[in-house]
Amino acid sequence: MVLHALTVFLGAFLLFQIQPLIGKYILPWFGGSPGVWTTCLLFFQGALLGGYAYAHLLSTRLKPRAQGWLHACLLIVAVALMPIIPATHWKPTGGTEPVVRILLLLTTTIGLPYFVLSATGPLIQRWFSLTFPGKSPYRLYALSNAGSLLALLSYPLVFEPAFSRKTQAWIWSASLAAFALLCIACARRLAVSTPTPPEGSGLRSAANASVASQDESPTVGNRLLWVAFAAVASVLLIATTNQLSQDIAVIPFLWVLPLVLYLLSFILCFDHPRWYRRGFFAGILVMGTLAVCRILYAESGSSLAFQIGSYSVTLFAACMICHGELYRMRPTPGFLTSFYLNIAAGGALGGLLVAVVAPFFLDRYAELQAGLWVLSYLLGVVCLRDRDRKLAEGMAIAAVVSIVLLPAFWINWTDGITDGFAIYGDVFGNVYRKHWPLVVAAFAVVILAFADGWRSMAREWRMRMGGFVMFLSVGLGIFFIIQLHHTVGTTLAATRNFYGTLRVYEELPGREYGQNLKLVHGVITHGLQFENPIQSRWATTYYGESSGVGLAIKHLRRPEGQRRIGLVGLGTGTLAVYGRKGDQLSIYEINPDVVAIARKHFTFLSECEAQVEVIPGDARLSMEEELAAGKPHTFDLLVLDAFSSDAIPIHLLTREVMDVYLRHLREDGILAVHISNRYLDLQPVVEKLADASGLVTATITDDSEDSWWIYRTKWMLLARDPALLSAKEIEEKALPRSEESDAMAVWTDDHASLIQALR
Repeated sequence: MVLHALTVFLGAFLLFQIQPLIGKYILPWFGGSPGVWTTCLLFFQGALLGGYAYAHLLSTRLKPRAQGWLHACLLIVAVALMPIIPATHWKPTGGTEPVVRILLLLTTTIGLPYFVLSATGPLIQRWFSLTFPGKSPYRLYALSNAGSLLALLSYPLVFEPAFSRKTQAWIWSASLAAFALLCIACARRLAVSTPTPPEGSGLRSAANASVASQDESPTVGNRLLWVAFAAVASVLLIATTNQLSQDIAVIPFLWVLPLVLYLLSFILCFDHPRWYRRGFFAGILVMGTLAVCRILYAESGSSLAFQIGSYSVTLFAACMICHGELYRMRPTPGFLTSFYLNIAAGGALGGLLVAVVAPFFLDRYAELQAGLWVLSYLLGVVCLRDRDRKLAEGMAIAAVVSIVLLPAFWINWTDGITDGFAIYGDVFGNVYRKHWPLVVAAFAVVILAFADGWRSMAREWRMRMGGFVMFLSVGLGIFFIIQLHHTVGTTLAATRNFYGTLRVYEELPGREYGQNLKLVHGVITHGLQFENPIQSRWATTYYGESSGVGLAIKHLRRPEGQRRIGLVGLGTGTLAVYGRKGDQLSIYEINPDVVAIARKHFTFLSECEAQVEVIPGDARLSMEEELAAGKPHTFDLLVLDAFSSDAIPIHLLTREVMDVYLRHLREDGILAVHISNRYLDLQPVVEKLADASGLVTATITDDSEDSWWIYRTKWMLLARDPALLSAKEIEEKALPRSEESDAMAVWTDDHASLIQALR
């Protein structure tokens, strides 16, 4: 028992420890996009499906002794392929399709080790049931998820801050060798404890001595529900991770949090039935979904704590429902590997839908809404099938509470609880006035649910209860459709690809100077241009003349017509308004859709008098390639504009990349870093990098403009020569050095603690 438990635990630990490790390795190669982790999850779930299929076929087609020999051989080969460090030739070049390349990279680097580890859970549980007949193996599944949970928690808290990536890879490789020995010992125990079948008895019967009789076989409906609940949980896991990553950063901490909740629900549900109560978690799901609706509707208007809390609670409730229902429908041990195979198939299907299908068919993120809607429908199916009164009651009570608390979700409690309640009455009326369709629909649902009276419903099951759950599902779907089509203007273009979602819309008249075009990436504005030709060349949003970058351009030592300016992050190309005839502007942009939109819908680039070059691909890789080819730029100004809240690329703010920037910058050049960010205070990060590189800094805020088209900004200017930043305009606007800088560690490719930078 101890041997099998230790093997399952270590296998699960290694299986989930490698996920953030390999993701951290390849993240800088593909632009630090949330799509990197989404694609990694697709690979992990696909490999898990392959491992479960292998375990199922192995345990049903081969004798126990043959199973052990084959699995031992695969483990030995996997150990021989160590360490798991991806080769640098996998780094992409400009225009490379990232999804296919990432999948190929992962397959060649960790494919076989991950495959054999994936098979560990169901295979060792099957061997356990044959070695110890009569003992339930499902507790080992909970132990497996506990190992996975420990791996995820320990990575950002222990392994990532304590060891370099290379050291982590070698530790993992050594642990895989130890796991292989444990697994081989389990195979020997199986061979000794399982009697050899008589000649002519057949391989299938020998390997399935304890298989349940045919009348105990799971129904087709149950198998479909296995796949459906597993797929919904997978969709919600990846969709929630996307929502968190696109607004903050693609880092292990934000990958780990949703996975921890996902695995914790597995542990609780498969440990004992007492942890899962349908009515309670269905009610929490209703409340959490309301909070998610508020976040999605308000877009960038919600606080970081509210977003993380709401997404986390909703995901956990949803996963408890999905995995709790899976445990309720678990088959006898004879169908154990088939059960896990169907769960893995659902997980892989969910990953495929989010990583491949959704970006191809949708121009915006809608997987979270779709997953919640499908789950609400599945709850209706379960409620009707099982005639579950408590499930309907839990959702009805939550619906009533949601109606009462609806205004609270629209209040930003920035002034404290006391002031919050003081304005509650005003908001109460405004919310119901502005969102009356939602309120009417909610009241209709509740009236329908309680039409025959609470007491009669509480005593016995009625079909109307199931109808209420289905009606609630329909209402939720309608609201999500309204939310997805909610915009502040006329949408002219919308695209979605590996790097995120883009939307160009025309704001309606009503403000000074009339209509304008705006580019939004996720929920963050990336540029604005007036349609009136007179104002079309104005520097707008983050690039006003009094902003940090505007002052840097004004005080460059080289005169107009001779300046060389580099820009990381194109947006709409607003910075091109500063270009003059004879200047050279080099723009690095990883997202091809951004380039197409900037050229088609905006005129900043086409009207620029300077010579403009757009360089496709990740800026860091492109600059490194230019240095390797002996073609460094001599920029007078290098502008880094990639850190304004939507999935900031950490690899563009490390000690290693700072050396690359300086090699492209003239001795009397200026490095301008845009650090306006809702959730992160990057000033101490950049100041610490400047200290390590021997640079001086000036932090410039621009929040005194009366013009609405000039946004509040925060720029940092870095230079080798202090005289470059001594101009009166710069010194007057410069902020003092951050008090957190001295305690901040220098960010490197191996160590970058985003937690320290959270506001």
